[in-house]
Amino acid sequence: MAYTVFALKWRPQDFESIIGQDHIVGTLKNAIQKDRLAHAYLFTGPRGVGKTSTARILAKALNCKDGPTVKPCQKCPSCLEINQGRSLDVIEIDGASNRGIDEIRALRENVKFSPTQGKYKVYIIDEVHQITPDGFNALLKTLEEPPEFVKFIFATTHPQKVMPTIISRCQRMDFRRITTIEIIAQLEKIIRRENIAVEKEVLAAVAKSSDGSLRDAESVLDQLVSFSKENISLKDAISVLGMVEQDVLFSLTDKIIQKDPAAALKLLNEIIDDGKDPGVFLVNLIEHFRNLMVAKVSKADSKLVDLPQDICDRLFKQSQLLSLEEIFTAFNVLIGTQEMTKRLDSQRIPLEISLVRLAHSKQNQGPEGAGQPPVKQSQGTDSAFKQTQKLPASGVPAGKPQENFPAAKPGKLQDSPRPIHKPDFKDSSSSSGAVNSLTEEMASPQAEVAVKDIPDPAITVPLERVKEVWGNIINNLSGIKMSVSTYLSEGEPEKVRGNLITVAFPKNCSLHKESLERKENKDLVERTVSELCNTSLRVSFILTTAEARQPTDARDNPFIKSALEMFGGRVVKED
Repeated sequence: MAYTVFALKWRPQDFESIIGQDHIVGTLKNAIQKDRLAHAYLFTGPRGVGKTSTARILAKALNCKDGPTVKPCQKCPSCLEINQGRSLDVIEIDGASNRGIDEIRALRENVKFSPTQGKYKVYIIDEVHQITPDGFNALLKTLEEPPEFVKFIFATTHPQKVMPTIISRCQRMDFRRITTIEIIAQLEKIIRRENIAVEKEVLAAVAKSSDGSLRDAESVLDQLVSFSKENISLKDAISVLGMVEQDVLFSLTDKIIQKDPAAALKLLNEIIDDGKDPGVFLVNLIEHFRNLMVAKVSKADSKLVDLPQDICDRLFKQSQLLSLEEIFTAFNVLIGTQEMTKRLDSQRIPLEISLVRLAHSKQNQGPEGAGQPPVKQSQGTDSAFKQTQKLPASGVPAGKPQENFPAAKPGKLQDSPRPIHKPDFKDSSSSSGAVNSLTEEMASPQAEVAVKDIPDPAITVPLERVKEVWGNIINNLSGIKMSVSTYLSEGEPEKVRGNLITVAFPKNCSLHKESLERKENKDLVERTVSELCNTSLRVSFILTTAEARQPTDARDNPFIKSALEMFGGRVVKED
């Protein structure tokens, strides 16, 4: 007897066997029980999710000797013939090879003849979107008013290519991708029935690689059984699928968290030496950071992550070592890498640069304050004054002489406390009246500001000076933390009051403002501004009513500018 592959052997034969399409099954069963079946259905959805199988089961339910019934007997001649694909009353047509007007005319003529054995004549047209517009137009009248014994079932993976006039004459049912958990459950059922020894991690790898297609997963499992002699190991699955192990993704992310670029490059080299495609690895790494984001936000909900619970727990544990902003930054870098690989012959070089960039970037603090207790910010004016009085006007902690804080070289950040210098220049607007105005504003009951945003009138910097060094500030930040530099480049210094610089952002850049207000980002900006202005300064961020200007030149985009500098390239064409 000829061997039957798993995808055919384990094809569902009744409504209860259909995996992951409960909404479709429930609708069809109710329609059969209430005698409300439509004359035409359009089944849409990805490949391998059960569209054609459901169409056959519906045809069987209609033509069974007990039918129409929601539970075909599977024993009568009609059920057996449909199962074997030789029923004269169930005509399966390939839309790709029967797409012209002549084939549709022949179908229209044959529709008139009554079924030979069953109660209904069922036409199943697969990949119906392949039919030409002329063929569709020839089918319109027959599809709208077919004989009472005829049912049409169309299946397609591209419903947008089907003519609207055809869709309007059908009841559309959208099949969804099958979840990884549901695919794993079905594969476990198959290996139990087939007495196959498979490692637990193999099924998860196969299910993940199938991208929601149960048929693909069954085909891969069938291939692994042929490939392996006895027990199917994870190593066998990785060898056949060419995929990257989950452990490798965890290990590489650990190297990024530990800021070890050398180890990250070494691990990438091992992956490529094993024959893995850098492009596939990049996609897997992007998906891994997506899983980290979902696990962090959802507290390792396996339904949202769509992976087994043990992997979700590992993702949640690793996600606690990263802040959401760091995950978003990694997304931006990796997506930019993906775009860059499309323009270069080498996929490896952009990937190496991005890994070094992610693993080498300096972090002032770890996630959530790196275990440091959060600092409570004062909400009222009285507490603000109390905390202000504990510090001298210069901002230097009491008991520590100023000479212990040497000046940093411009353009280079130091981990030492912020340098304190007497200002070398004075703003012409800084007078005793301005100081009094600031003091009155701070004392106002409506001033609900934090201590760190209260200007110090003893230190003044001209706004023109800040604008002069603004470009240098952004350039210096790009070498430390690209995301902060990109966000800050959308804002402009608007005013200076004492030692407080107000940076204004367009109203559609609220995300930039919120990201920069995070403690670690704001501290980084303030250190850079203070060093380049040679004075201890603070910054605050506001939104204006203006819209952000769109760059007319691609080279004005900070990320593209960074890529051009990195590779010594030039913009050839802009879309």
